[in-house]
Amino acid sequence: IERGRLHHGFSFPEEKIHFVPHQELFCRYRLQRAWGKRPDSRPVDSYLELEDGDIVVHLHHGIGKYIGIETLKGQDYMVLRYADHAKVFVPVADLDLVQKYIGSGENSPALHTLGGSAWKATKARAQKGVEEAAKEMVRIQAVRQMDFGISYPPDTDWQRAFELAFPYEETPDQLEVNKQIKQDLESRHPMDRLLCGDVGYGKTELAMRASFKAATYNRQVAVLVPTTLLAQQHWRTFSDRMADYPIRIEVLSRFRTRKEVKAILADLEEGKVDIIIGTHRLVQKDVRFQNLGLVILDEEQRFGVEHKEHLKSLRATVDVLTLSATPIPRTLHMALLGIREISSLQTPPRSRRAIRTEVLLYDERRVRAAILHEIERGGQVYFVHNRVYSIESVVRSLERIVPEARFGMGHGRMPGDELEQVMIDFLEHRLDVLVCTTIIESGLDIPNVNTILIHNVDQFGLSDLHQLRGRVGRYHRQAFCYLLLPSDRKILPQAKKRIKAIEEFSDLGAGFKIAMRDLEIRGVGNLLGREQSGHIAAVGYDLYLRMLDHAAQKMKNRKIDEPIEVTVELKLPGYIPEEYAPDLPSRVELYRRLTACSTKKELEDAQSEMEDRFGKLPSSVLRFLEIIRLKQLCRKWEITCLSPGREAFVGLYRNRQKIQRLEARSSHVRIVDEKTIWIVGTRDLISVLKEN
Repeated sequence: IERGRLHHGFSFPEEKIHFVPHQELFCRYRLQRAWGKRPDSRPVDSYLELEDGDIVVHLHHGIGKYIGIETLKGQDYMVLRYADHAKVFVPVADLDLVQKYIGSGENSPALHTLGGSAWKATKARAQKGVEEAAKEMVRIQAVRQMDFGISYPPDTDWQRAFELAFPYEETPDQLEVNKQIKQDLESRHPMDRLLCGDVGYGKTELAMRASFKAATYNRQVAVLVPTTLLAQQHWRTFSDRMADYPIRIEVLSRFRTRKEVKAILADLEEGKVDIIIGTHRLVQKDVRFQNLGLVILDEEQRFGVEHKEHLKSLRATVDVLTLSATPIPRTLHMALLGIREISSLQTPPRSRRAIRTEVLLYDERRVRAAILHEIERGGQVYFVHNRVYSIESVVRSLERIVPEARFGMGHGRMPGDELEQVMIDFLEHRLDVLVCTTIIESGLDIPNVNTILIHNVDQFGLSDLHQLRGRVGRYHRQAFCYLLLPSDRKILPQAKKRIKAIEEFSDLGAGFKIAMRDLEIRGVGNLLGREQSGHIAAVGYDLYLRMLDHAAQKMKNRKIDEPIEVTVELKLPGYIPEEYAPDLPSRVELYRRLTACSTKKELEDAQSEMEDRFGKLPSSVLRFLEIIRLKQLCRKWEITCLSPGREAFVGLYRNRQKIQRLEARSSHVRIVDEKTIWIVGTRDLISVLKEN
């Protein structure tokens, strides 16, 4: 006898025996997937990758254009072009001085002139603006810290049992984020956390666990979702997950009658409803709570300014958890600044495959082939057309192109009962193709739908396209997404950028990349005033963040460890050869990863990952790692430059007390004058500089 899990039920008709797993018997989840850390699951800080022609910011020289990697005398250099065709060759060991430019979403900025005063003046102006922004940021954080929110108790037996009933094994990311959310809830300060995770990565389960914790502490939970269909799906999911507990869950949507809505609102005000799920209806004036403790906002970009302002008034006293696969630039910016906390889910389910994405002109033969391919393998299809006035003509056209298929139509202006019936027919596979608007965009999970065609794709936003594409590929089958361009009109430049981005970022976990590209295309918006947006455009997003962080730390009277720029030169140069990592973007990513390592442990982890991905390290790579380690040790001793001389290594330092301690420890170190040291009689610089 073996013990295990059944992913789904099966039958032996001849023996009259049916096997039903508990998750189907108790209306839990239809599908059980194993998880696994994929090798292409990468951290957030590697998402700003460079391509030839990208605008970059060098800390000392300003805004230039990246034109590639060149190898000179056995060493790799990043080549940047500036005004008047001037070039700067940046050693790859100093890659941390260069960042991709993300500005205000306008046209590309002018390249700076090398040696000119414009860059210094620009940085000085930005510094003044940054100090103003930092004051406002510190004030916002201070207000949040002063407010006394709800402090929830530690996990109860019910909470532990509820979490153990989850039919999948959690990913490491889910466990870590679950811990962060609980720490927020158990703190006396109101939670304001942004949870980023790609479609299908487990955001809803974490939201349910937080809701359960609040509800069992006799606090009401409001779950705001952008569409009626998603509200219904969340209601079913929450109800199934919490079926064994005395928690009342209700939904407010167009599918409810006026009489039902009135009764639910009365019970909500009296505290008889524990969790209320709804669309924009939840933020209307007649919705009153007796004891609201937690607000969960699913896909914030779908809500208007008025709704967000209403929610803002709640943030001071209740906990707020925002879920998003592609956070809007303003939200993402606030999270990265530290005004809001941010968590990220990056581990996909093991059986999940990247969705094949293809951009093509609308062609009836290709549309027919795509639909028939999905139907022939027993699947279903979404055809998204986001114009209600012409959607019926699109249905008629598709029925003519693919007469073998069964078509249904769904959009937000249909009567509630009619839309509900269409969705039930589609769920129960009485329809092959659902022609619909973006009403399916958020959260809808139908595993049998694995092909989506998006009509007039130039009329959609970047996050909309990513959300729509996420409606397929939720099963182990290969999924397809076809982005259909109009053949009768010109595509605008901004739309071209969006389409290129959605096609480029089709790998698993691409939601954060798309959010960052959206930040690049649209800009950060008016976060703390138009002036700040101008400063971001002038110096670039990354440098602006660094300056803002330093200014905020100063205002909090915290010690700031300014990074010391170190130059290390060896006679035998270190680099990553093309034979070891043939793909240039991969080499740039490796250089960026290695130069960002600030500790010996981080460098060792990066080295292990390189060996795992590309094999045994050649001598040139080992020398490059040695240079990075030397730079780490030089920063510790505040040595700014180290190069080989005739008789010894020559170094420049800036802290005499530290160098005197080093001289006392090692017989190889000699102080020459107020700026210079020699390291003599050794070839092993690391052994001299490392901590005893």
